[in-house]
Amino acid sequence: MPTPLRWILSLIFIVQMYLMMAILAVIFAIPSLISRNMAFAGVHTYCNWVRWSAAILIGLRSEIRGPVPQTEVIIAAKHQSFFDIILLCSVLPRPKFIMKRELIWTPFLGQYALRIGCVPVDRGRRGAAISKMKEDVQKGAAQPGQLVIYPQGTRVAPGVTMPYKMGTGLLYDQLAQTCVPAATNVGVFWPRHGILRKPGLAVMEFLPPVAPGMPVPDFMRLIETQIETASTRLMNDAGWRP
Repeated sequence: MPTPLRWILSLIFIVQMYLMMAILAVIFAIPSLISRNMAFAGVHTYCNWVRWSAAILIGLRSEIRGPVPQTEVIIAAKHQSFFDIILLCSVLPRPKFIMKRELIWTPFLGQYALRIGCVPVDRGRRGAAISKMKEDVQKGAAQPGQLVIYPQGTRVAPGVTMPYKMGTGLLYDQLAQTCVPAATNVGVFWPRHGILRKPGLAVMEFLPPVAPGMPVPDFMRLIETQIETASTRLMNDAGWRP
């Protein structure tokens, strides 16, 4: 049973996390308008601050495993909470995400997401959303970076089963790029909703890359098996049980 102190520390952590987002957004605002590199510098600074303050205030340490992609690749990642975004952005040189269109109106986060090359998509109608996503990604192909997509389309709590969407496979086929699957256990410590954050070791693990050229159905089966198997292993290592 979480103690009152654990709740208080979690609340303090959340407040300072968003306060620091506002402070750094203002500090890097003008440099980011001048240079996309400075926008990435602001993002990296903020994400490393969140990782450091999480370890200090709530005992949530974090670790990256596997070779961090440095070139133009697609990253198909397990998405359990905001913290896995933080971990990815803290180490990827030029991350850009396929994200929900409504997030562009989020203060600070939306403006920086657009500046670093994230691709907003409307998930309202599946067929139209996939076509628009492919079109937007193709338009943004001139902006180098690691394209992060969440194959399940949203945050998924540990133990919850949700199908993998074909959009990831269509992008893999269209862009003809290597795909790096990524697994995580962050949902064990940092839930999708709520205040409480738990101590422990949150891990983001980059898995063996998948070369371009596979048939889309085979590719989708492969990455789902890799990501789900590795994520379950990481969650079990963290003490999670179904």
